[in-house]
Amino acid sequence: MTVYTLEREQLVRAPAARVFEFFSNAENLDTITPRFVGFEILTPTPIEMRKGTRIDYRLRLAGVPLRWRTRVTRWEPGCGFVDEQESGPYALWEHTHRFEATDRGVLVSDRVRYALPFGPLGSLAHALVVHSTLARIFDHRFVRVREILEASAEPPAS
Repeated sequence: MTVYTLEREQLVRAPAARVFEFFSNAENLDTITPRFVGFEILTPTPIEMRKGTRIDYRLRLAGVPLRWRTRVTRWEPGCGFVDEQESGPYALWEHTHRFEATDRGVLVSDRVRYALPFGPLGSLAHALVVHSTLARIFDHRFVRVREILEASAEPPAS
């Protein structure tokens, strides 16, 4: 099984508490996910985020409807959390979210370790579709996070 890694970092000029609160509200995932994914949270809201929280979703990738369940496996309020796929389209999905307050804002880091099923066919799908689709999703998230969190934020004190 080939394990791939996708990493993104961005500096968000907003208070650290607000940034963590935004990311720890599962309902905001819909707000930062591009429409082409057809993303929908199935778990009744509000969802209390903590270690062990399970969240069910429905989405479409390349037009194929999928169900996905993730579980929060690490929860560090203010610092970060990890969600891992329990069932869904990947052979492995481990998404680490980190938040580091700096004097210029909050450094938001995403690190996703993932693998696809189906051996060589999964590798081909990764090369043809999956890699670029995940990049588009996370690039969209980058823009939406900045729009939402920096729109009404006062600049951090220097």
